[in-house]
Amino acid sequence: MKLSHLTTSILAGGLLMGCAQAENAAETVAAKTSEAAQKTTDKMKETVKDAAETAKAMKPSAPGVDISAAPSGTYTAESTHAYIAFSYSHQGYSNPILRWGKFDGTLELDSENPENSTLDISIPAASIDSGVPAFDEHLISADFFDAENHPTITFKSTDMDQIVTGTGRVTGDLTIKGVTKPITLDVKLNKVGKHFRSGKDMFGISATGNLKRSEHGVDKYAPMGDDVKLMIEVEFQKAD
Repeated sequence: MKLSHLTTSILAGGLLMGCAQAENAAETVAAKTSEAAQKTTDKMKETVKDAAETAKAMKPSAPGVDISAAPSGTYTAESTHAYIAFSYSHQGYSNPILRWGKFDGTLELDSENPENSTLDISIPAASIDSGVPAFDEHLISADFFDAENHPTITFKSTDMDQIVTGTGRVTGDLTIKGVTKPITLDVKLNKVGKHFRSGKDMFGISATGNLKRSEHGVDKYAPMGDDVKLMIEVEFQKAD
């Protein structure tokens, strides 16, 4: 049975109307989706802006500890408040912390131009202290630091980043067992002031650095425990 031309026209018209309605509906959904996406984007921008303003408000308005507050001159490490320690992984079981019981440190400070300052450190290799006398004897033997033939460990600075805002870097030559390699220490200036009893000018620093002991010929049992972390805490006082 064939449809009449009228019926066909009605059906075609209905389909066209349906398509138009569907198209309008799709456009409406798309518009609403775009509007919602724009609102979300705007809200995210506002959130980021608010976070930035909050961070800015929380940021200290004043710089960190300023080394220029200390007068220029020669400063020496105060022996009762000076620590050079190092740590390494012992097969993953623990991270021993050892230190040197003695060292001398001299800083020639140019407080107006801190980058021109120089630092010299001298450590008696035999003063190493693990807390275990038998281990100390092994450490100063030829297997490790060979203190008899290489009695002194030294560090001499070659470059100083300004630490006028409390942090910086000191790069220098580290000599262990007669082998010299460059090392960079991350330094934090903790405080500048005067000793509470003597009235001497002083300041304190914390510093960290990393090295591979095998690069200095201290390679017994390497690569086990080859990566060494240095930890330094020193109070410097102005020399008379």
